[in-house]
Amino acid sequence: MTRFIAPQPFESHPDTLNRSQLRKHLRAQRQALTFEQQMQASEYLALNLLKNPDLHRAKHIAIYLPNDGEIDPHLFMDIARRKGAHFYLPVLHPIHNGKLVFSPYRDGVMLHANRFGIPEPDFSKGLKRPPWALDAVLFPLVGFDENGGRLGMGGGFYDRTFAFSRSRPRLAPKLIGLAHDFQRVKKLPTEPWDVPLHSVVTDRRCYRFRP
Repeated sequence: MTRFIAPQPFESHPDTLNRSQLRKHLRAQRQALTFEQQMQASEYLALNLLKNPDLHRAKHIAIYLPNDGEIDPHLFMDIARRKGAHFYLPVLHPIHNGKLVFSPYRDGVMLHANRFGIPEPDFSKGLKRPPWALDAVLFPLVGFDENGGRLGMGGGFYDRTFAFSRSRPRLAPKLIGLAHDFQRVKKLPTEPWDVPLHSVVTDRRCYRFRP
């Protein structure tokens, strides 16, 4: 397979681009990737996830279905399933607004688009796994920096869902952001409500942070 030359990490600064502008720029970069580039990125991502110590004992793992050019974790999921891992998709909670619950993701599970157009299992069907009962959570990032700063889509769903990890870190799963390596930026501003990440894994490497 021919190795492609990915865009370089974006050397932005909070004083020159606000979060909205930066989000737009990075989304456009990942949307521009070809199918072949995405497949290769997925392969390297899987290798780096398999080497990540935060996942070595994880059996119950939240995952996502990629869209908008997000890096694809399906290859890792296929390998991890053969090793005994179970996967769960985020579902918008119909009662606790702005929070997520997690539903088992198996072959044959019926999905429907939520209000954001993202496929998810039906909330009313099957057992749900609460956030504290997961071993690890893999979720997509729009941008990140090497200090653990991160930029998402702006909805705040993961921050609200895992806010308990600040006061009860022993109950918290490993929170792992996934991204293409070119989504790394020089520095991102952090907000008081940002839930800290344990690591970010890309197609090139794993960035680990202190708890």
